[in-house]
Amino acid sequence: MIQGDEHIIEAAGCARVVVRNGRVVSVGPARIESCPLAARFREPVKTFSEEEIRRNIEGRIVSFGMCTPDRQVESDDDFVLFGASELLSNAQRSGIIDAAVIACDGAGTVIATTPRLIQGIGGKMSGLISTTPIPAVIERIDKLGGIVASPHDAILNAENGVRRAFENGFNAPAVTTASADEAVSIRRSYPSAFIVAVHTTGTNGEDAEKYAASCDLIFPCASRAMYEIAGKKALLQGGKAVPVFAMTAAGKKVVLAKIANTDTPVVIAGHALPYSEGKEPFPLE
Repeated sequence: MIQGDEHIIEAAGCARVVVRNGRVVSVGPARIESCPLAARFREPVKTFSEEEIRRNIEGRIVSFGMCTPDRQVESDDDFVLFGASELLSNAQRSGIIDAAVIACDGAGTVIATTPRLIQGIGGKMSGLISTTPIPAVIERIDKLGGIVASPHDAILNAENGVRRAFENGFNAPAVTTASADEAVSIRRSYPSAFIVAVHTTGTNGEDAEKYAASCDLIFPCASRAMYEIAGKKALLQGGKAVPVFAMTAAGKKVVLAKIANTDTPVVIAGHALPYSEGKEPFPLE
């Protein structure tokens, strides 16, 4: 048993889940009622009940060791066409970025230096709120060439991760953030960073404006303000039900590179944005 082992995640429906020593100890109420992506999970979440969400998280613990020393950190599997990790792993493979600063349970902020690390860490991860160090996970990432920004406490600090990436010789790092103020600060301090807004459900209008002015890619999740503000300013939208908005030429390049490298059939058409067929998460907050 790891002393002080606790991982807090906002999972399906933004329900706050606490995992200690490999066991789900609490599941908070979900903030939304439906999500087409959650319905397609390996352990589907359709009604957003506590039982469904608990079963989903327990399934992740069993299948890839989430929040445990057995955490798998590499993967070649694409889970969705336009997911954050799928886009960033392909962007690195395509030479558009050279690293990705992302959050990992058991390690905190990580500079992922290979496409397999980006996908393995981020592909099945939900919104990580806080975590504690798991030495086996940190050692595994180190051996695979990743850099754990703060191994002694596994703190989540994306801006520090970007600073560390540049210090380690990376010139075109991407970074994911769930904070509008952090996105603004990173853009101000590191203009060449590729910034991705994730886990944005509940984002208000003021923060949506900050994200729209600072990010290359935005995942609007279940935020009405993100659809109305960022969506209308986007240059390109990938996906319909759970979309991603490309806000800059660099963001557009990353989405188009993913399209170029997928065997999945894709329809491309001009349309006013945001585009919706009424299948997005419900309700938008």
